[in-house]
Amino acid sequence: MAEKLLVRALKGGKSTKIVTLNGKNMTKMPSMLENLPGLKTLDLQNNRIPKVCPEISTLTQLTALNLGNNLLEEVPEEMKCLTSLKKLHLFGNKIHRFASGVCDGLQNLILLNLNNNQLTWIPQEISRLKSLTYLSINHNQLTSIPRELCFLENLSELQLNYNQLICIPKEINFLKKLQKLLLVRNNIESLPEGLCDLLNLRILDIAGNVIQIFPPGFQDLKLMEFYCEGNPLFLKQPVNAVKHKDIWSLQEITSRFIMNQLAEKDPFLMQAIEWYPQVRNIISQGRKCAICGKSFLTTWLECVEFFPPSKNWKISRNLQLVPLRILICSYKCFNQRDPNLFGIAQV
Repeated sequence: MAEKLLVRALKGGKSTKIVTLNGKNMTKMPSMLENLPGLKTLDLQNNRIPKVCPEISTLTQLTALNLGNNLLEEVPEEMKCLTSLKKLHLFGNKIHRFASGVCDGLQNLILLNLNNNQLTWIPQEISRLKSLTYLSINHNQLTSIPRELCFLENLSELQLNYNQLICIPKEINFLKKLQKLLLVRNNIESLPEGLCDLLNLRILDIAGNVIQIFPPGFQDLKLMEFYCEGNPLFLKQPVNAVKHKDIWSLQEITSRFIMNQLAEKDPFLMQAIEWYPQVRNIISQGRKCAICGKSFLTTWLECVEFFPPSKNWKISRNLQLVPLRILICSYKCFNQRDPNLFGIAQV
């Protein structure tokens, strides 16, 4: 059946634009393809093809190639001759390497689908795919991605679900046009601060990682969809980022006590403070903790505040409170007044 279809296509010669031979149990690519120089679309998915035939390099007008669900073990070197190619589907193979120089000729490639393969690395040369807009490498074995991937300035969608990634390059901030980033089921521990510079990012999925805290500025992202279930941040426990100081200065201790008592309108202190302009000047520099509402002067700890997400976000239903802001907190409650503090109020 496949032979009959191919013969029919060959009769069209240069006028043949599309060849579709899906699921024909083919074990090799037909070398007669070189007789179809005007071919635009070649679909050979769901066969048993182990490698690409050399004759494919003659298809310089080809714009779409689908070799999904075959037996390829590499992204073949012959691909670099397909200078007009815009869409390349290589999903569901056994690909574990890129042939040398394969990215050099694919300057017009817009979409690259490498899902369900055996890739453990991506070559630095991927940065040469200057026109790439959609890149999908789900269900592989990647432990890292090269910083050069972040130099694909036209990239709009990046899918890296179900790999073994530990981190994302800090250079991700160069992906200025990125709108969709999917990182589901990896081993990512933290997100780089550069992620917060992606002003066009609208969809972010980091579900099933080991992220505990978001970087500063994360709340400023204009996300429309955000998924993050299955991360330890759902414990809603503050994460200390700075070691607590066990010893405060006498000025800090006294100022905290006075500021907090004045907030409760203690009549004795409200009257006494009028006689000490120096003390009034010091406590006027105090600030309030955004979490507990108590006052402090100079020392603080970093912690996480949990609050409901923006109404314009589409959030997975398992999520109730999301930690999005890193705020300042340093207050330790004084349960009892210490009369000795009044003697050092002018320190």
